[in-house]
Amino acid sequence: MVPLLLVLLLAIVLFGVGFAVKILWWIALAVLVLWLIGFLARGTKTGGGRGRWYRW
Repeated sequence: MVPLLLVLLLAIVLFGVGFAVKILWWIALAVLVLWLIGFLARGTKTGGGRGRWYRW
């Protein structure tokens, strides 16, 4: 009975990790798109084109 429960627990953990990794990929893609938009549009707010669009 214990090995069956361990296999079931492993399957649940691996399913959860796979789901989390898929969501993290979508979040990373969204952040990358936002960064690219900010990087390309950073020169439009300041006259010289050398401004930073972030504060740090």
